[in-house]
Amino acid sequence: MKKLLIIFLLFFTNLSANDFKLEKIIKGFDSPWSLTFINSQYLLVTEKPGNIKLINLNEKIIKDISHNLKVLEDGQGGLLDILHKDSIVFVSYSENRSNGMSSTSVATAKFNTEKLNFKNIFQAQPPINSGYHFGSRLVIKNQHLYITAGERGQGMIAQDHTKHPGSIIRINLDGSIPKDNPKFINKKNWLPEIYQIGVRNPQGMSLSPFDDKIYLTNHGARGGDWFGTANFGENYGWKILGWGGTNYSGTKIGPKWKPGFTKAIKYWVPSIAVSAMIIYKGETFKEWNGEALITSLKDQSLRKLKFDKSKFIKEEIIFKGDIGRIRDIKIHENGDLYLLSDKGELWRMYK
Repeated sequence: MKKLLIIFLLFFTNLSANDFKLEKIIKGFDSPWSLTFINSQYLLVTEKPGNIKLINLNEKIIKDISHNLKVLEDGQGGLLDILHKDSIVFVSYSENRSNGMSSTSVATAKFNTEKLNFKNIFQAQPPINSGYHFGSRLVIKNQHLYITAGERGQGMIAQDHTKHPGSIIRINLDGSIPKDNPKFINKKNWLPEIYQIGVRNPQGMSLSPFDDKIYLTNHGARGGDWFGTANFGENYGWKILGWGGTNYSGTKIGPKWKPGFTKAIKYWVPSIAVSAMIIYKGETFKEWNGEALITSLKDQSLRKLKFDKSKFIKEEIIFKGDIGRIRDIKIHENGDLYLLSDKGELWRMYK
């Protein structure tokens, strides 16, 4: 009798935790990468080849918005993250710097439904001839813009504080440099835009409305994906550290972690190809408030992480393989979740 009761409780606990529905809203996007809400009815979607789409959720209509960006679609590069705030649109992209050279760049424009006239506010230096590891997520906190700049497949460049690739960037919303960045406090040899170094390819970043911290997800190599925080003047250790992973050749990179470097909250070995993330706050899944929702590409899963400050507590796979490789996730003002799939689809997750 006791055994039957345990089975009954486990079944219904799992059923409750996965009480949700998935609805395909729109299909036909060309390599969608990011989405941002304008309001409850409209959102913007970027496509990696360089397109910006305006979506009417009520009528399920897609409209093209023209722009003036010089996007170089090369491997993982293209038109990447997009963020709307107070009628200003921010985008990150692989900028064509001529002769095959490109950089993780960021531009802004006043929102318009016909054309966006962008102006660059950041260019990662130096430009590099590579189609790898642009990072390229954007978060606004306290009138500062945080940017993830991947190391472009260059490894130890992430330890070079005189170059932008492989770092977290912090600038003002107009592109100027905050006077309290690490260079002006305790890192005099760093570039003035750099906030943290030693990352590889951070494709997820989100501001928590609960503790006001910025959280990141980062691709390792063969293994070593992680979830952690953005920390002033610190170093995640790539490519001194391997975070539990190895080179694609199978050779060892370095230890998972050692003192003197930022320690992630959660590591994945083998890799799940971690991508976008949010710290959930909403009514639809209010039992998840304060927990991280993390998407993946290779694993095609949505995962929920429970943590307390820097301590990992529990991970749960919400679903896996239902919508393909998941590129982005955002919260609607009503608490529903919207997800972009590499299949070219926009999905809604709700109860």
